[in-house]
Amino acid sequence: MDVKNAFLHGELDREIYMIQLMGFQSQEHPKHVCKLRKALYGLKQAPRAWYGKIVEFLTRSGYFVTSADSSLFVEANEGKLAIVLVYVDDLILTGDNKAELLQTKKNLSVHFQMKELGLLKHFLGLEVDRTQEEIFLCQHKYAKDLLKKFGMLECKLSSTPMEPNAKMCAHEVKNLEDATMYRQLVGSLIYLTLTRPDISYAVGVMSRYMQDPKKPHLEAVRRILRYVKSTIDYGLVYKKGEDCKLVGYCDADYTGDHNTRRSTTGYVFKLGSGTISWCSKRQLTISLSTTEAEYRAAALVAQESTWLIQLMNNLHQPVEYAIPLYCDNQSEIRLAENPVFHARTKHIEVHYHFIREKVLQEEIEMRPIKTDDQVADLFTKSLSTGKFKMFRYQLGIVQLVIAGVEGEC
Repeated sequence: MDVKNAFLHGELDREIYMIQLMGFQSQEHPKHVCKLRKALYGLKQAPRAWYGKIVEFLTRSGYFVTSADSSLFVEANEGKLAIVLVYVDDLILTGDNKAELLQTKKNLSVHFQMKELGLLKHFLGLEVDRTQEEIFLCQHKYAKDLLKKFGMLECKLSSTPMEPNAKMCAHEVKNLEDATMYRQLVGSLIYLTLTRPDISYAVGVMSRYMQDPKKPHLEAVRRILRYVKSTIDYGLVYKKGEDCKLVGYCDADYTGDHNTRRSTTGYVFKLGSGTISWCSKRQLTISLSTTEAEYRAAALVAQESTWLIQLMNNLHQPVEYAIPLYCDNQSEIRLAENPVFHARTKHIEVHYHFIREKVLQEEIEMRPIKTDDQVADLFTKSLSTGKFKMFRYQLGIVQLVIAGVEGEC
C-alpha cells in the first residue's frame, strides 16, 4: 500500500514559522509569517513527524514496534501474526492473520489517503515472484537499467565478478580524467547487492577506491558489470518446507588488502534454504595472525547473530537453540571456547571477546568446516570459476525458472 501525501499528515511538536507563499500573500499584512500547524514537504522535521503519526496509528491498532527494527510492526493474536513494514510512505502488509490484515487495510484507508497496489511484486527496485513452493527475489529491471545507463547492454559476458587472485592497488599510474562515472557505477552496484550477495566482495573492494580511482579500477568494475549481464536473471530463492533454522558461516582473508594489509571479514546467515544476511567488510585494524583475523570476524558475526535472534523473537519465532557457526580455523574455535586469556591474545581488544561470551552462554556453537566447503569464502576473496559457482548455488542464488519461463522477472 502507498500513502498519498504522507508528509502532510505529520503533526509538528515544536513551533515553526515560514514566509508567506508567493501568490498567497496577505494584502493587509504582507510582512507577516505563517505558523505551521502540520508538516510540509521539504521541512526537515517532516519525516520524523510522519513516522510519529504512523506509529501512533499502528500502536493504537494493537501493533507494537519491534526492538530489532523501528520500521517493523507486529500484532500477535492467538498464535497468528499480522506484520506491517513501513518505508516512508510505502507499506508492506503480511502475515497469517488475514482478518486482522483486512481490518488494518480498512483502518488505514479511513485515516489516510491510501492506494492499494495489490500483491507484492515490486518494492524499491526489488522484484518478487512466487509459486506454491518458493519465493524468488531479484533486481532484474534495476540491473538491466544499470547496464543500459552505462552502455554495457551488449558487452561481453564474464563467469565471475573478479579475476581469481586479483590484486587491486591504490597506487596505479593511469589516472581517470573524471571519477564521477566510477563513483556512480560503484554506488549503483552497492544497491544491487541487496539481492546479489555473490558480487558483495567485488563491489566492496572497488568501493575502497572511490576517492581516487584509476583506469585499472574502472576496468575491474566493468568486469563486474559483464558478470551482472551474464547473470541478469539470477536472484535469491526461498523454498517452502525447509527446516527454518539459523545457520552461520564465518571466514576471514588474512591481510587480503594490499594497500593497508588489513584482513577482510566475510560471513553469511541462512534461514532454511535462503540467505538472509551477509557481509563483506575490511577489518578496522591490522591482525597479527590468521587466528586473530578469524577471531575478529567471528566477533562481528556474533553481533549480527544477536540482532537476528532479537528479530526472530519479535516475529514470535524464538531461537531456542545454539546457532551453528561454521569456521575453517581450529585455533579460532579453541580461542572462542576457552575462557582463559593466553599471552598470545592479550593484544586483542576486549570487545572482540564478545564471541567468547556468546559461546559460553550457548547462543552460538562454533563448528569446524573444511576450507573447500566454507561458503563464506565467497565474501573474502576472488575465487576460481568452479568454486565460485558452487558457493553461489549454496547461497541460494539461482536463475529464475517459474512456470516454464526462464530468464524473466
